[in-house]
Amino acid sequence: MLAFILRRLVQAVIVMLVVAFIAFMLFQYVGDPVTNLLGQDATAEQREQLRADLGLDQPFPIQFARFVGNAVRGEFGLSLRQGRKVSALISERFPATLELALSAAITALLVGVPMGVYAALRRGSFASQVLMTLSLLGVSLPSFLIGILLILLFAVTLRWLPSFGRGDVVALGHWTTGFLTFDGWKHLVLPALTLAIFQLTLIMRLVRAEMLEVLRTDYIRFARARGLSDRAVYFGHALKNTLVPVMTITGLQLGGLIAFAIITESVFQWPGMGLLFIQAVSFADIPVMAAYLCLISLIYVIINLVVDLLYFVVDPRLRVEQPAGGH
Repeated sequence: MLAFILRRLVQAVIVMLVVAFIAFMLFQYVGDPVTNLLGQDATAEQREQLRADLGLDQPFPIQFARFVGNAVRGEFGLSLRQGRKVSALISERFPATLELALSAAITALLVGVPMGVYAALRRGSFASQVLMTLSLLGVSLPSFLIGILLILLFAVTLRWLPSFGRGDVVALGHWTTGFLTFDGWKHLVLPALTLAIFQLTLIMRLVRAEMLEVLRTDYIRFARARGLSDRAVYFGHALKNTLVPVMTITGLQLGGLIAFAIITESVFQWPGMGLLFIQAVSFADIPVMAAYLCLISLIYVIINLVVDLLYFVVDPRLRVEQPAGGH
């Protein structure tokens, strides 16, 4: 177990160093930070002084080592667009993105797993066919179109829910949340549902396929031969084994929800990191882009590490050490 954890940690460090190198190259080859900060009318002396202050006159290895050291402390300099520390901007926007991603993930799990189980146990029925058709639409439609349709129905036509913004939030120290206000919940419904639909349909189809596969195994036939009830077979044996790959996929999808909430945040003007990243790209705000890249990569690495450890704990086959040269 310890060797497994150490291998995963070493792999995680290597991945983060590669990502840090890519982010560092943005500073080197995408625009000139000195020109962005001082403008075109700065004198040569001002440029050289700022270049020395930023450490851009140092050799490449020293600059990269300094960049990694600052990144470990969460420091990526000043935003070229807003003139504020990037770490402050990220800390302001991250709670909104995490709140949206967690709401979408929980919705996808709570709805997708029961729908997948029902579609597997009642395959061939009319309701099951309807669910599979809807899941195909959910997988195929782009998220921005789903968001626009939801806005048209619930915000414009029915006027039940707001169409943009985060609503009222409560500050808990440096953390802000809309979970503690009714207006925050109202603003969260449409973007969370938009972000959850693709994940929901993916989980439903995965649970259905895994459930059908498990129901054909020998130990399920043996459980039926022992006289166990359908409820015990379906939920005590089949579903428990079905959720092992679902757990893995769901963990990885959570990272995807955080990383790729950009379109949903843009459609609903949700004040999260995705909207911040879009604005940074349009302005070539390299410090914000580099910080976003490193943060999303770190989230992916942490989620992958946790999923690997959970899978190692759940599946006993991974804990069986094979002897050297054994079968």
